[in-house]
Amino acid sequence: MERQYTNVMEEIVVTWVKVLISGMEYQTFCSCSKCKNDIITLSLNTLPNYYVTTEERRKRIFENLNTEENRKWINKRIINPIHVVGQYPKR
Repeated sequence: MERQYTNVMEEIVVTWVKVLISGMEYQTFCSCSKCKNDIITLSLNTLPNYYVTTEERRKRIFENLNTEENRKWINKRIINPIHVVGQYPKR
């Protein structure tokens, strides 16, 4: 069965984790795929899901989430898992 839905929050978190991990602040942290996936899953477990089935709805949800307040809120829920995984990399 072909997947015909997407979680907009997952798209956002995956992108932000890649950006944050490649930034200067986190250069000493492991950036292997296992650690990135651990950070992503820990982050997503603290955030609400926004599943959609159409591109139009995806764009609308993305726009709603892409406010300064929401970006800060989501960012906080990504930073903590980065530090957790950074303490116990590749586990």
